[in-house]
Amino acid sequence: MTHVNAPLTPTGRLRMVLRHIEDGIPKAHVAAEFRVSRPTVAT
Repeated sequence: MTHVNAPLTPTGRLRMVLRHIEDGIPKAHVAAEFRVSRPTVAT
């Protein structure tokens, strides 16, 4: 179960990671798009 104030749900995290891995978008750009930090994308 995710926290109410969590920026991403498990599905959202999957979408974020796929944007980086499959689409080849840099982590910094994905982080800005999802409004999270770059370390969050790396995690």
